[in-house]
Amino acid sequence: MRDNIRPAIACILLAVLALSFGDAVIKLTSANFSLWQLFVLRSLPVAACLALFIALRRRMIFMPRALPWTLLRSFALCFSWVAYYISLPHLQLSVAAAGFYTGPLFSAVFAGARVGARTWFALALGFAGVLALVRPDVDGFNRYALLPIAAAVLFALAMVLTATKCRRETPAVLALWFNFALIATGALVSVWALLWPAAADADPFLLGGWTALGPGGWLTVGVLAAVMLVAAPLVIFAYQNGPPAIIGAFDYGYLVFSAMWGFLAFTEVPDAAAVTGMVMIAAAGIVAVRKT
Repeated sequence: MRDNIRPAIACILLAVLALSFGDAVIKLTSANFSLWQLFVLRSLPVAACLALFIALRRRMIFMPRALPWTLLRSFALCFSWVAYYISLPHLQLSVAAAGFYTGPLFSAVFAGARVGARTWFALALGFAGVLALVRPDVDGFNRYALLPIAAAVLFALAMVLTATKCRRETPAVLALWFNFALIATGALVSVWALLWPAAADADPFLLGGWTALGPGGWLTVGVLAAVMLVAAPLVIFAYQNGPPAIIGAFDYGYLVFSAMWGFLAFTEVPDAAAVTGMVMIAAAGIVAVRKT
């Protein structure tokens, strides 16, 4: 089938624009509700829409063919988002995004493919970029900078499972079970927060219970749900209709958009070391993607 490169590039750019906007909204509103409340309220309408879509497709079923692998993939993605979102109130948006986009480097390792000189170069360059971001030997070290990298490891694991163990599953079914994982995790931790409310004093976003939402809060939830519903099909279309190497390179537009939202919403200006690290990670990721 012939590639539709221009529409595919447009779709991936729109997707990462929407996703980076959603992450900026979460960072902006993290003081207003807990992470687990967000998981449940955002994922419920998304799951309902996906379930309706599957129900209307006569040949599609809700139960995945490989349930254990689908569950492992779903919870790996879920905890990837947990790690990334926990970092957002404590990091510049562009720095968190750069840490997360080390994912392709870990994918190359998890996939078990032969590692040649070019891949080793990408791994070394990406590792140097991570060191420039987290700066472990200086007073400015922020332990939260490690969370996006942990998120990248889990995300890479989920993507390898998608490509190897979940190849026969439809995108809608995978997305539905991912949202089930978000709802289940959010509900369980919400119950824990309800039983031990004193824990919220340490970190309301991570350990707090549910709060009453006004019109602005419900608007935020609606916007975040819409971002998920819009971005997912755009990403799928992009990777189904364009060469993975080219689409993967444009996927790194997320870093540019994150820096843009960080400046517009939070007047964040990364320092020279952070910019250097982001450029190195982006370059390493593009090399790794083009290798595959």
